[in-house]
Amino acid sequence: MAYSDRELLARLVECEAGGEGETGMKAVASVVMNRVNITYGEYGRLQKNIRSIVFQPGQFDCVRESIGGRVNMQNIYNMRPTQVNYDVADWAIAGNRLTNLGFALWYFNPFSPTCREYFPSNVGRFVIRIGNHCFYNPTEAYADT
Repeated sequence: MAYSDRELLARLVECEAGGEGETGMKAVASVVMNRVNITYGEYGRLQKNIRSIVFQPGQFDCVRESIGGRVNMQNIYNMRPTQVNYDVADWAIAGNRLTNLGFALWYFNPFSPTCREYFPSNVGRFVIRIGNHCFYNPTEAYADT
């Protein structure tokens, strides 16, 4: 069964940030929608929909059914979104964003108390940490990706 963009975003939010509270889930949804809406760089060349962003190869561990040759049980196909996940997806699809996040295009969990200044390479600059995730805004170098 093909999931709607709303269903994909709700499942991704649950999988990537379900334990991060509503703010963490909104931050992840904001990143996805920032990628949908950006007009330049790598994400600017993709189709302007959630499906293209979610399924772009190598972007989200929760889309992978295996990681490093091992089954990834925490993936969007195994998620059972709750109403809060759908509410966050609806909030983001309606155009809402967390203002302290800027135009973040990336996030990751460093599994440490500190976030590195740039990610990946020098195309993203650290802007804020929310829960366990570090978020990064595009630098001028991103336009050349």
